[in-house]
Amino acid sequence: MPIRHDLRNVAIVAHVDHGKTTLVDAMLWQSGAFRVGQDVEKRVMDSMDLEREKGITILAKNTAVKHTAPDGSTVTVNIIDTPGHADFGGEVERGLEMVDGVLLLVDASEGPLPQTRFVLRKALAKKLPIIVVVNKVDRSDARIAEVVEETYELFLDLLEDDETDVLDFPVIYASAKAGRASMEQPENGTMPDSPDLEPLFAAIYDHIPAPSYTEGAVLQAHVTNLDASPYLGRLALCRIIEGNLKRNQAVAWCRADGSIRTVKLSELLMTNALEREPAESAGPGDIVAIAGIPDITIGETLSDPENPKPLPLITVDEPSISMTIGINTSPLSGKSGKNLTARLVKARLDQELIGNVSIRVLNTDRPDTWEVQGRGELQLAILVEMMRRESFELTVGKPQVVTREIDGKIHEPVERLTIDVPEDFVGVVTQLMGLRKGRLEQMVNHGTGWVRIEYVVPARGLIGFRTEFLTETRGTGLMHHVFEAYEPWHGDLRTRPTGSLVADRKGAVTSYASFSLQERGTLFVGPGTEVYEGMIVGENARADDMDVNPTREKKLTNVRSSTGDELERLIPPKLMSMEQALEFCRGDECIEVTPNAVRIRKVILSANDRSKVRSRAKHG
Repeated sequence: MPIRHDLRNVAIVAHVDHGKTTLVDAMLWQSGAFRVGQDVEKRVMDSMDLEREKGITILAKNTAVKHTAPDGSTVTVNIIDTPGHADFGGEVERGLEMVDGVLLLVDASEGPLPQTRFVLRKALAKKLPIIVVVNKVDRSDARIAEVVEETYELFLDLLEDDETDVLDFPVIYASAKAGRASMEQPENGTMPDSPDLEPLFAAIYDHIPAPSYTEGAVLQAHVTNLDASPYLGRLALCRIIEGNLKRNQAVAWCRADGSIRTVKLSELLMTNALEREPAESAGPGDIVAIAGIPDITIGETLSDPENPKPLPLITVDEPSISMTIGINTSPLSGKSGKNLTARLVKARLDQELIGNVSIRVLNTDRPDTWEVQGRGELQLAILVEMMRRESFELTVGKPQVVTREIDGKIHEPVERLTIDVPEDFVGVVTQLMGLRKGRLEQMVNHGTGWVRIEYVVPARGLIGFRTEFLTETRGTGLMHHVFEAYEPWHGDLRTRPTGSLVADRKGAVTSYASFSLQERGTLFVGPGTEVYEGMIVGENARADDMDVNPTREKKLTNVRSSTGDELERLIPPKLMSMEQALEFCRGDECIEVTPNAVRIRKVILSANDRSKVRSRAKHG
C-alpha cells in the first residue's frame, strides 16, 4: 500500500492547562512559521475572545508546520489542538477523526487527571499510536518519575489484557514554555538537555505512521469540522482518506440523511502555519478546507459522482446536562439587547447545532423556550455567553441532569471527580462529598502536604459545588471532573443550604435599604440598580426565602437628629458571573441574561402566585 512520507497528522490531547496550546506555539516558532521579530500573541491558537479571557481552548483547531526531517526532506506536520476541558469532549472526538497518532501531554507535577483519562480512552478506542509528553519538567514541584509511573498505571487501567503492546510508547520530557524537549529524563525542576524540540519531532517521525492510501481508489473525504469566511461562506474542513480533490471539481455530496447530490467545489484551501492558502489539488492524508456547499455539515462525505462511497457518520458521547433557554420574559426585557424574539433565538440555536456535534436542542411545552442538552455546565454557559455577546436577551433555567431508563429503572450520569487539597481540608471535603453521595475510589498523600482524592459522584451533586468547595477550602483546592457512566438514581440530594432575598416591588435600590438588608445575608445588587418583583437581590443566611423591599427610602422629618446621620457603611455587593449564577440557581429560579447584565430571578415573579403554588404543593 503506498505511503505519503511527506506528511504526518497528529492531535495534541491533555487535561486542561497542561500546556497543549503553548507547545503548539513553540512548534510553530521552531519550524519557521513566523519571521524573526514578528509580533505574535501567546497561545496563538486560542483565537476566540472567550478562549483568551478564560485561558482555555474551546474549539479544536488545526495548523500545519513544515519541518526538515533527519533525511533532509521537508515534512508537513498537521497538528490538531484540542480542548482540555471535559465539557468540550465532542471537539476532542472530532479532532481524533482527522489524525493518525496522538501526543498525550501530562503535567510533571499534577500527573494524569480525569480529562487525561477521557482523551486517552478515546485515543485507545481508535487504536491510535501514542507519544507521552511529560510537560513542565522545570516546575519547582515537578515529580517526573512518579508521574511517568502514574501514566503507565492509567494505560494499564484502560487497556484490555490483549492490548499490552500499546505500553511500548515513547516518553518525551519537555518544557513547552521554553521550547525544549528531550528523550532523557532530567532532574526534577531542571530543563531538558536539548536546546529545542527536535527530539519531539524525531519521535513524531518514528512513531506516528504516515498516511497510507490505495492506488486508484475512489475519492473519499470526511467532513470533520466547519468554519466560515466572509468571502467564501461556509468552509468544510475535510480529511482526505482516499483519492484526490481539485479546485472546481464536481463531487458527490453524501449527506447525513442518506441522500446524494452532485456539487461543484468553488475553492480548495490548505493550511500553512495559521493561514489558509489556495491550492489546486490535494491528495490522501491531507487536511483541507473546501467552499461551495452552503449546507454541508459535520460527518458527511465527499466522494466520486460516478461511484459514491460514503464514510460512517461521526458519533460522539451523549449529553449529560440540560437547561432551558428561551426569550427574556422579565419586566426589564428589551432595555439592552437587539435580538429578542423567539424566532431569532431558535435560529441561533439551530445554527449552533450545525457546528457543535455534542449539543442537542429539543422542544418544550412552551413555544418560546427550548431544552438544550450538552456535556456540562461550562459548555452550556459558554453558549449562553456567546449569545449574550451577540446582543441576545434570554431566560436560562437551572441546569438539570439528563436521565435514562435502563431495564425499567431510572439511571443518572455520574462523574469521576479528582480533588487536590492541603491535608488540613481532607475532613471538610469528605463531609461535602458525603452530602452529595460521593463514593471514595482512591486517596493518595504525596508527602508534600497535599492529598489527592478521587470520587465517583452523581453529576447533579456537582451542580453548584465548585463555589462551595472553593469557600470551604479557602480557595486552595483544585477540582476536575469528567463523565464516568450511568448508574441507578441515587435518591434525593440536599440542595443549596441557604435561601434567597427576593425583591417584592419594582424600583431602584437605595443605600438606606441596602444597609439594613446586608445583615440578612449577602447582597448581589448595589445602590441605583433597577430591580423588579421576583428578582433575587441577595442570598439569605437562613434556609428559607424572604421577600424584601430594597427600594425603601429614609423618611424625611423636620425633627433634627441628635447624633446626625451616621455614614452608612455598605459592604460591596457580590457580582455574579454567568457560571456562578447558574450554580446558585435552585429549581424554582432562573437567570435573565442580557448584554449588560446577568440577573437571577424567580420563575414565578409574583409573590402571591408563588405562595399559592407552595400551598398547593404542601396540601398535595
